[in-house]
Amino acid sequence: MSKIRAHPCHRRFILLFLFLPLAVAAQEPTASPFEETIKPTFETQKQARTYVLDIPAPRGQITDRNGMPLAQNKLSYNLTIDFPTPLNFSDARALDFARAKIKVAEKALARSLKISDAAILRHYHNRGFLPLEIAQDLSEAERKKLPGRLAAGLSLKPVYIRYYPNESVAGQIIGYTGKTSRNADSIIQNGQVLWPETEGREGLEQTFNSMLTGRHGKYKVTFDRDGRKTSERIVEPPVPGYNVVTTLDLHLQEMAEKALAAKARRGAIVMMDPNNGDILALASWPTFDPNEFIPSISSAKFQELQDDPDIPLLPRAYRSAYPPGSTFKVAVGLAAFQSGTITPDDQYECVPEMNVGNTVFHNWKHKDRGSLNFVQALTESCDTWFYQVGIRTGAGPILDWAARLGFGAKCGIPLKGEAEGRLPNDTYMKATHGRKILGGDIANLSIGQGDLLVTPLQMAQAMAIVANGGTFYQARLVEQVQTVSNEIVAAYSVRAKKTIDASDLTMQQIHTAMLDAVNAGAGTAHQASLDKVSVAGKTGTAQWGPKEKERTAAWFAGFVPADHPQYAFAALYEGEVGSTVHGGSAAAPMIGKILRQVYNEKGEEQKAEKAEKAETEETDESD
Repeated sequence: MSKIRAHPCHRRFILLFLFLPLAVAAQEPTASPFEETIKPTFETQKQARTYVLDIPAPRGQITDRNGMPLAQNKLSYNLTIDFPTPLNFSDARALDFARAKIKVAEKALARSLKISDAAILRHYHNRGFLPLEIAQDLSEAERKKLPGRLAAGLSLKPVYIRYYPNESVAGQIIGYTGKTSRNADSIIQNGQVLWPETEGREGLEQTFNSMLTGRHGKYKVTFDRDGRKTSERIVEPPVPGYNVVTTLDLHLQEMAEKALAAKARRGAIVMMDPNNGDILALASWPTFDPNEFIPSISSAKFQELQDDPDIPLLPRAYRSAYPPGSTFKVAVGLAAFQSGTITPDDQYECVPEMNVGNTVFHNWKHKDRGSLNFVQALTESCDTWFYQVGIRTGAGPILDWAARLGFGAKCGIPLKGEAEGRLPNDTYMKATHGRKILGGDIANLSIGQGDLLVTPLQMAQAMAIVANGGTFYQARLVEQVQTVSNEIVAAYSVRAKKTIDASDLTMQQIHTAMLDAVNAGAGTAHQASLDKVSVAGKTGTAQWGPKEKERTAAWFAGFVPADHPQYAFAALYEGEVGSTVHGGSAAAPMIGKILRQVYNEKGEEQKAEKAEKAETEETDESD
């Protein structure tokens, strides 16, 4: 399993904590014979007493499979006012002291600092021996504006805050943190934290919050009978949180998000290792930068994210489900072969249209394509061929084999809100439509339409099963959790859940058809083909949403290399309301762009762009 080294930031924070008293009050003495003999009392702040306060620990890191940081910590500096002890100022004098320091700070920073008199006095009365923060998370430019030696009574307090070095990359998967409380201003009590902690609010930050949080340290400060600070020291250093090592490949994740950004207004791309179930990329578009939530997000900015019609806070890759269109024909073919409905030599007519009951069902091609076997039908994605075979096979086997591929059930990743998709069986149909499944429903099911819904993650998982010959691995997003010193606390092993028990003949037929769909002349996914590596895949195009707001979901899913799969993938492109896009011209090019980079096929991008332009004009090659 992968192991990561302790990031320098953790060691830096431990050193920071060891010298924290210097940051809090640099001029105070550090030892006193009173320290261990004074008994604490809280009757007044002008009596002898001792406080033991908690120091929040730095959160653990989140990394990709190679140890590249996805979430870490960085030093931030807050400008503070330090009131002298003993705390015997009158209210007027305390305000004069604070206002004078604020005025100096405003001049240095060239901006206004809004601190109310009430807030100043509340802090002075309740916790005056601790620094009063007047400006948080100073920028580098602001720190440079400050003089080399701050005026007496002002200091820079170093604290650590969460930092996402790759900005928006994998933002929806990592999630973000938020403060557990506002800055305290009540009477200080033993055991209080020196500053507010943070907790995970979304994504892996939330799921693994207890492991990432770490253990508090202890800071002890003592006062004599006159209220003068006599000593302060760290009696127990904080212990950083554990590190979470994911299965993600940062480079692949970046490529997937860039491909989406270049092509799609909304969509998702998932890439998995079909040999063990590892999720290598889990990309959704649009996304957001979790740094916007650090140290806290403004209500206006959060409202902007929530009101964005493209919903950047929605991780479409696993929390949204869509009709799969013709990509589902892989499951239909699997069911047809395994139920004995068809053999490799059986042929059915690929006609422009056919009647099912009282409804006319059309092929997406308008010409009669003649008699086709399974490989030819999947290559061309002939709808009318699959209507016939699907109805002969029946809903039961199709739904059963779809379930064996993982459709209709959550993949079980450690992120909340994963959609389970939908397999429309009789129970669902009776509850929703008041009837059992009819011939027209099976026809729709046979081309991935109707009430059927799948997530991009489920689709990639199904392609991984097909790619490796039938082994269903548990989808894995996290490899392990470990300490800063690389001791493993929790490990999530590769686990084969089951095999789907499909025959070698069936798998060979499906592999051949998917290979031809990308590379044969009649195939629909030419824009994903590579010169030196064989790609196997299936395009899909499906209508999605209510009639008045209907969109098109364009898919491309498969695996590569076809003869020895390293990657299984699924790409989903959300079309605009009222517009029509196709899997071959919208989704396949995104995967093609990624694979050309992965396999370093230089000079192929320009060729691919020309092919994309040509095929976009020929909708007969864009199912």
